[in-house]
Amino acid sequence: MNLVFLNSLEKATEEGNVHTAQVTIGESQGTWMVMWNETREDGRRVQECWYEGLRWEEMLAIFRERVFAKQCGGYKPIVQVNVSEIDVLDRRTAYIQRLHFYGEKHANEELFDKLRDWRFKQASRDGKAAYLIATNRLLKMISAFVPRTEEELLHLPGFGKAKAAAYAADIVAITAGFQRDTDFPLSWVAESIDPGELNAWLLQENERKRKAEEEKREIKHKLLEAIARGEKLEELLEQTKLQRRNLLQLFEELDREGYDLQSYIEGQLEQVPEPERELAWKAFQQQGDRYLKPILQTVYSQKELTAQDADRVYEWLRMLRMKFRRENERKTVEASWGAAAGQKNIEQARRLR
Repeated sequence: MNLVFLNSLEKATEEGNVHTAQVTIGESQGTWMVMWNETREDGRRVQECWYEGLRWEEMLAIFRERVFAKQCGGYKPIVQVNVSEIDVLDRRTAYIQRLHFYGEKHANEELFDKLRDWRFKQASRDGKAAYLIATNRLLKMISAFVPRTEEELLHLPGFGKAKAAAYAADIVAITAGFQRDTDFPLSWVAESIDPGELNAWLLQENERKRKAEEEKREIKHKLLEAIARGEKLEELLEQTKLQRRNLLQLFEELDREGYDLQSYIEGQLEQVPEPERELAWKAFQQQGDRYLKPILQTVYSQKELTAQDADRVYEWLRMLRMKFRRENERKTVEASWGAAAGQKNIEQARRLR
């Protein structure tokens, strides 16, 4: 076993005694081990194996979680090591994470349900995905802190001026019917949180994000294979088990990452009547490609579309937007090449004079 890391810790007792402990990380033929050696009050040496496995990230997460728990229990390391997840974050991010944690832990379920009902109706009226109105995390913070004014809502991360202008009046009308035991500003939150619970939650969040990214990579890989086989959008939906909106988001991510999807996109767009495609293309040129709703409204009148029809239109508009952006990128590159070539010709002409 190759010793990779060792640190000693001490814990003072009420009687004035000092208990000692050591934590070690070792490696042998690709297997990682984390060991804890502690001297108990009766003088016995006790050894605990916290981890034995092949995954570095998993080993490190367990090491940090367990050492932090020991520190919360009174042990102080001889050599200071950052094992708290909050310590590795910058001040602003740490503040936001504490608010998120408090919202998860103290959410008022009744208020949260009312806010979700409001969000569902608002998303239907706006023709947006519910998470674009407000994420579950934001709604939980609102239900935990119960803001009563637009100014108080702006204290919550994820609720900016644009959302305040659109939704603050509706939200505070809902929260007005609920009691609150805390106040704004929220500087008191840090002292009200148990450090051990916060650290465990942050570790869980990191693991959840890691698994989500891993799953997304696997889905993207399957998606690229299916695209190479020329499978239709409906077949991709069946294989990936994704919602249509989420599948199109992955398409856009793959396109931004530089994968060549143009042939597949052209094939999908052929199913759309040419006059509608041309009208949408001109709308992109005139209005820009940031928002799709104005483009849809240019191509169709509101009376022409049901909610289901609008969802299908948004699908091919997103495909067309990817094509439009690629075309603009190509023109930009060609223009830069042309400018560079022109400059080179000017310089050559100068040298010949």
